[in-house]
Amino acid sequence: MSRMKPTVYIETTIPSFCHEIRKDHESLARKAWTEEWWKYYRPRYECFTSAATIAELGRGSHPKRQAKVDMVSSLPRLEINDAVEEIVEVYISNTLMPRDQLGDALHLAVASYYKIDFLLTWNCVHLANANKQVHIRRINERLRLFTPELVTPLELIDQTS
Repeated sequence: MSRMKPTVYIETTIPSFCHEIRKDHESLARKAWTEEWWKYYRPRYECFTSAATIAELGRGSHPKRQAKVDMVSSLPRLEINDAVEEIVEVYISNTLMPRDQLGDALHLAVASYYKIDFLLTWNCVHLANANKQVHIRRINERLRLFTPELVTPLELIDQTS
């Protein structure tokens, strides 16, 4: 199947930073970059999410919860099937993702399984982290899986235009 546009998997931190209320410098910068990407650059990509993102955003009581859910609810959702769940277990058993970060393992498994070009995230501890890239690629190669580029919105903003 040939695609016209590169694909992007949107995980929880993207709508969270679009609706960020903290006023520290880092949060304000991430909010601005995320909003810029969402408004001006998102149309260049075919974007997807999963039920895991919707569920994660809907849990608990946090500011602008419904706005975060609404932001991604119209995106096509990639199915979380048995194969994806098996990939999650491999990631956790190989200490690729901590056990308490099932969401991160699940987002990576979905994006890998469906051969999504980019996993867009602000999670720079477990996902968009250069120090984890080799381990992620090694595990995915062993599983014969595609490895998406794990990037922040800033990395998908065209700095030349």
